[in-house]
Amino acid sequence: MPDTSLTGLQESIDAWIKANGGYWDEMSLLARLTEEVGELAREYNHCFGAKRKKSSEAEGSIEGELADILWLVLCMANQQEINLERAFEGVMTKLRVRDAGRHQTRSEPDPERTE
Repeated sequence: MPDTSLTGLQESIDAWIKANGGYWDEMSLLARLTEEVGELAREYNHCFGAKRKKSSEAEGSIEGELADILWLVLCMANQQEINLERAFEGVMTKLRVRDAGRHQTRSEPDPERTE
Protein backbone atom coordinates (compact mmCIF):
# COMPACT_ATOMS: atom_id res chain seq x y z
CA MET A 1 0.00 0.00 0.00
CA PRO A 2 1.40 3.44 -0.88
CA ASP A 3 2.40 5.90 1.83
CA THR A 4 -0.53 8.33 2.15
CA SER A 5 1.03 10.53 4.82
CA LEU A 6 1.54 14.10 3.65
CA THR A 7 5.25 13.42 3.27
CA GLY A 8 4.54 10.24 1.33
CA LEU A 9 2.12 12.07 -0.94
CA GLN A 10 4.62 14.87 -1.51
CA GLU A 11 7.31 12.34 -2.42
CA SER A 12 5.00 10.45 -4.80
CA ILE A 13 3.92 13.62 -6.55
CA ASP A 14 7.51 14.88 -6.80
CA ALA A 15 8.63 11.62 -8.44
CA TRP A 16 5.69 11.68 -10.87
CA ILE A 17 6.23 15.30 -11.84
CA LYS A 18 9.96 14.85 -12.36
CA ALA A 19 9.23 11.85 -14.60
CA ASN A 20 6.62 13.83 -16.56
CA GLY A 21 8.29 17.08 -17.53
CA GLY A 22 8.76 18.97 -14.27
CA TYR A 23 6.80 21.50 -12.27
CA TRP A 24 4.77 24.28 -13.85
CA ASP A 25 5.82 27.80 -12.99
CA GLU A 26 4.43 29.32 -9.78
CA MET A 27 1.77 31.50 -11.38
CA SER A 28 0.47 28.63 -13.51
CA LEU A 29 0.09 26.50 -10.38
CA LEU A 30 -1.75 29.33 -8.63
CA ALA A 31 -4.03 29.86 -11.62
CA ARG A 32 -4.76 26.13 -11.75
CA LEU A 33 -5.52 26.07 -8.01
CA THR A 34 -7.93 28.98 -8.46
CA GLU A 35 -9.63 27.12 -11.30
CA GLU A 36 -10.02 23.97 -9.21
CA VAL A 37 -11.42 25.91 -6.23
CA GLY A 38 -13.97 27.40 -8.63
CA GLU A 39 -14.91 23.89 -9.79
CA LEU A 40 -15.33 22.83 -6.14
CA ALA A 41 -17.57 25.85 -5.53
CA ARG A 42 -19.65 24.88 -8.54
CA GLU A 43 -20.09 21.32 -7.23
CA TYR A 44 -21.07 22.66 -3.79
CA ASN A 45 -23.59 24.96 -5.39
CA HIS A 46 -25.04 22.07 -7.37
CA CYS A 47 -25.27 19.86 -4.29
CA PHE A 48 -26.27 22.34 -1.60
CA GLY A 49 -27.14 25.64 -3.28
CA ALA A 50 -29.97 26.96 -5.36
CA LYS A 51 -28.29 26.28 -8.70
CA ARG A 52 -28.91 22.78 -9.97
CA LYS A 53 -26.77 21.13 -12.60
CA LYS A 54 -27.96 21.31 -16.20
CA SER A 55 -28.56 18.01 -17.91
CA SER A 56 -25.92 18.98 -20.48
CA GLU A 57 -23.20 19.52 -17.83
CA ALA A 58 -20.54 16.91 -17.24
CA GLU A 59 -20.77 14.87 -14.08
CA GLY A 60 -18.40 16.07 -11.35
CA SER A 61 -17.89 15.35 -7.69
CA ILE A 62 -16.88 17.16 -4.56
CA GLU A 63 -14.50 14.28 -3.81
CA GLY A 64 -12.75 14.65 -7.15
CA GLU A 65 -12.45 18.43 -6.87
CA LEU A 66 -11.02 18.17 -3.35
CA ALA A 67 -8.47 15.64 -4.59
CA ASP A 68 -7.50 17.97 -7.45
CA ILE A 69 -7.00 20.80 -4.95
CA LEU A 70 -4.95 18.59 -2.63
CA TRP A 71 -2.73 17.55 -5.54
CA LEU A 72 -2.09 21.17 -6.47
CA VAL A 73 -1.39 22.22 -2.87
CA LEU A 74 1.10 19.36 -2.59
CA CYS A 75 2.73 20.48 -5.86
CA MET A 76 3.00 24.05 -4.59
CA ALA A 77 4.52 22.88 -1.31
CA ASN A 78 7.06 20.73 -3.17
CA GLN A 79 7.99 23.55 -5.49
CA GLN A 80 8.61 25.87 -2.51
CA GLU A 81 10.37 23.10 -0.52
CA ILE A 82 7.75 23.18 2.24
CA ASN A 83 7.28 20.12 4.43
CA LEU A 84 3.49 20.08 4.82
CA GLU A 85 3.53 17.67 7.75
CA ARG A 86 5.66 20.10 9.74
CA ALA A 87 3.58 23.09 8.55
CA PHE A 88 0.32 21.33 9.42
CA GLU A 89 1.59 20.42 12.88
CA GLY A 90 2.35 24.11 13.39
CA VAL A 91 -1.24 24.96 12.52
CA MET A 92 -2.57 22.32 14.91
CA THR A 93 -0.31 23.59 17.71
CA LYS A 94 -1.57 27.12 17.10
CA LEU A 95 -5.18 25.90 17.27
CA ARG A 96 -4.54 23.93 20.47
CA VAL A 97 -2.64 26.72 22.22
CA ARG A 98 -3.62 30.15 20.92
CA ASP A 99 -7.19 29.30 19.97
CA ALA A 100 -7.98 26.87 22.81
CA GLY A 101 -11.68 27.22 23.62
CA ARG A 102 -12.18 29.93 21.01
CA HIS A 103 -14.39 27.90 18.69
CA GLN A 104 -16.58 26.14 21.23
CA THR A 105 -20.34 26.57 21.00
CA ARG A 106 -21.67 28.94 23.60
CA SER A 107 -25.08 28.45 25.17
CA GLU A 108 -25.30 32.12 26.25
CA PRO A 109 -24.09 35.28 24.58
CA ASP A 110 -20.66 36.46 25.69
CA PRO A 111 -21.16 39.73 27.65
CA GLU A 112 -17.57 40.78 26.86
CA ARG A 113 -18.13 40.60 23.13
CA THR A 114 -19.33 43.63 21.23
CA GLU A 115 -20.35 43.44 17.61
